[in-house]
Formats: sequence, C-alpha cells, structure tokens
Amino acid sequence: MISVCKYIFPFAGLFCLAGCALQRYHAAPIDVSATAGQFESRNLADPGLRYFQEQNLGHAISPWPPQSWDLQTLSLAALYFNPALDSARARISATKASLVTAGARPNPTLSIAPGIPGPFLLTLDFAIPIETAGKRTHRLRVARSLDHAARFGLADTAWTIHTAVRTALLNYVMTIRALELFRSEEKVREDQVRILEEIFSAGEIARQNVDLARTERNKMHLALVVAEGQVTEARAALAAAVGIPLAALQSVDFAWPSIDNPPRAEAFSIKEIKRETVLNRLDLRRSLAQYAAAEGALQLEIAKQYPDINIGPGYTYEEKHSFFTLGLSTTIPVFNRNEGPIAEAEAHRIEASAAFVEQQAQAIIRSERALAVYTGALKEEVEVQSLSKLHDSQLQIMQEAIRNGTDNRLSLDNIEIEGWVLARTQLDALSRAQKAFGELEDAVQRPLNPGEIFTITPESSPLRAPAKQGER
Repeated sequence: MISVCKYIFPFAGLFCLAGCALQRYHAAPIDVSATAGQFESRNLADPGLRYFQEQNLGHAISPWPPQSWDLQTLSLAALYFNPALDSARARISATKASLVTAGARPNPTLSIAPGIPGPFLLTLDFAIPIETAGKRTHRLRVARSLDHAARFGLADTAWTIHTAVRTALLNYVMTIRALELFRSEEKVREDQVRILEEIFSAGEIARQNVDLARTERNKMHLALVVAEGQVTEARAALAAAVGIPLAALQSVDFAWPSIDNPPRAEAFSIKEIKRETVLNRLDLRRSLAQYAAAEGALQLEIAKQYPDINIGPGYTYEEKHSFFTLGLSTTIPVFNRNEGPIAEAEAHRIEASAAFVEQQAQAIIRSERALAVYTGALKEEVEVQSLSKLHDSQLQIMQEAIRNGTDNRLSLDNIEIEGWVLARTQLDALSRAQKAFGELEDAVQRPLNPGEIFTITPESSPLRAPAKQGER
C-alpha cells in the first residue's frame, strides 16, 4: 500500500491547494431604517457632491454650496444622488463578473475508484479538458459585447436623469413665473373692482358691471391658489428628479440665464440632426452592442458542434502491480449536432437586428418631428412677442393720456389686464419652445446649447461615485 499512497498524496495536495482559494460568504442584509435615514440626510451641501461637481466641471466651486443652482449643477447633483445611476453601475459590475466567468478555463477532473472489497485494486484517472473551435474566445466576445451594452445603458440612464432634471427645472421656473403673473394681474383686478365700486356708488354704472369685475377677480384668485399648488408640486418633482428629499430644496435659489433665448431653429439642419441621431444616440449604440452579443452567441453555438476533448494520465494498482495509461475521451455527435441551440441563437440574432432597425427608424422619425415642433414653437413665440410689443405701445399711449387728463385709471387697468393675459400667453409659448428644444436634445442625446456638457460617456463612465453624506 505504500506504493499506492505514493501516487495518491500528490492528488490530495491538489485538493488542499484548491481549498485554500475558496471564497467565503459574507451576509449583506438591507437595513430599511438605515437606508431611509441616509436618503433623508441628503442635501446639496454634501462635501462629496462638491468633489463630484469640481471633478466634472474642472474648476473649484466657491462658496459652497452655490448661491444658486443652474441646470448644469443640478444635473450633476442628480448624477451624484439619483439611485437609478447606482442600479446601472451595479449592472456594469455584473457584466464585468460575466467576463470573468466567460474567460474561465474548465478545471481538470480526478476520479478515484478503490477496490471492493479488498484494498488491492485502485484506479486513478486525471483528465484535462481541452475546449475546441475557439469556444472560450466566442464566450469572451459575447461577454464583452454585453459589458459594452451595459456601459451604454449607464450613459443612457445618465442622460435620462439629465433630461428629467431639465424638464423638472423648466416646469418649476415656468410655474414660478406664472405665479408672479397671476399675482400682478390680481392686483390690477383688485384696483379695477375698487374703481368700479366708486363709480357704482356715484350711480354712474349698474351693479352688474361691478359683479362681473368681482367674478373675474375671484377667478383670478382661484387661479393664483392653483398656481401656488403647482409651484409646490413642481418643486417636489425637481427634488425627485435630483434624488433628494423635498426639504433639501427649501431656501434654494435656481438660475437659468438663457431660458428666454432658445437657440434659433436655423442653427440646426435636418441633415445634421439626423446624423447626430444615428451616430450619437446611446440606445442605438447599446442595441448595436446587443446585436454583437447575439452574433457572438451564434458563433459559440456553431463552435459547439465540435466536441471538446479530455486528455490525461491514468493509474491502476492491482495485486501489487502498477499500470500507467494515457486516456483520451470526447463526445461523439451522433444523435444531434447542436441544431436546436444554433437555430435559437440565429433567431435571437435576427431579433436583435430587427430591434436595432426599428429603434433606428423611430429615432430618425422622432428627431425629424422634434425639429419640426421646435421650429413651429419658435415661430409662435415670435408672433406672441410681436403682439407684446404692440401692447407695450398701447400701454405707453394710455399712460400718456392719463398724465394729460384725457383718460382715466379704469382704461389703464383694462389694458394692463390684457397685458398680463398676453404675458401668460407669451410664457406658454416660451415654455413650449423650451420643451420642444429639450425634445430635440433628447432626440440626439446630447446638449445643443453652447457651454453645456454631458459628463458621463460609455467610455469614461465611473463605476463608483464618491461616498454620499450619511453613507460613509
């Protein structure tokens, strides 16, 4: 038996070495109260956010936090706080782990067959599997393509977050302006009711005129109350887009210097927009990566038609005699040649190709529509601006007439009310133009305003963000 042990001990050593490399399970329970507390503690004064902003903007920010937040800084805050980006980063971690799995080589096998009932018969077989037809290469290609798709997915998620912040900030700014217009108009209508009451007291008009003015004033007050609720709702939507509690936006000022001057439609040609759509859209690039994965999966299934080989030495001990052999084994493809999996993989490739063509067509149609809507919205805004200039001229004439004593305050109030109604129309036109411009940016998935940047790209997207306040 000593001679037998001489051959068994080396194999036992292999088992010991393999056991030393084993990983251990570590529990990671989710503390619901702790995660909720971490969210509630988020705020725009977070020092980690400052580091994140400075790294992406390329300059120091002082004072901190800023006195006012614009679209760029709010968008970066959303990329820092929004949990959707953490989920996308986790998916990239999963695809990176898949790369390890795809590149792993199969382990050798060891089989031991002791003699029964006596100890004088023992067989040891050691086999090294050899993959043929480049299967490992194809697996790695599939895993790399899926990793690229996940990175495009991360950038796409980041862009979606940026778009949500833009939409929420635009709605908030517009609701604030609308509220100010309602307040100004309510003051004029209050003045109008007061003047009409004085005229009614003098017996110069009927009560019906006063009641009608009061009704319009009450309607305006109701619109004012509704607008105040819309401001609160818009602020909550902005906080949700950034990924922070509503309390963190209290006493925070916002700035959008260029909101009144959207770019001219002539600055964008349909040819340029289509080209940007086809080349830059992240979902299309992700779809191409998914198609590459489907193509690699088909090549892998085709390669599986060729069986792998197991080769290795064998040892047999029998009645104090030792025998050595060199074994070779493989699978004989008699009953099938992997036809089913090949057909499935080919169908998946066709499906991925059709999905890309469909997404591409929809993206081109969407970009054409976005440019057409934006062009129309700008024309509407120009028309409203012309009406506003005409009204301003009428207002100046009326003010001059009052100074000269040829007209009264009531006529001025009527013109001012028309002005506030026209101002709301102009604000609606500007809002539609800015929303259309946002849709145009979303069609090409990149900022179109000079000076704006989009920091996360598939090639340079960070897998980890700095630790957030309360999560260190």
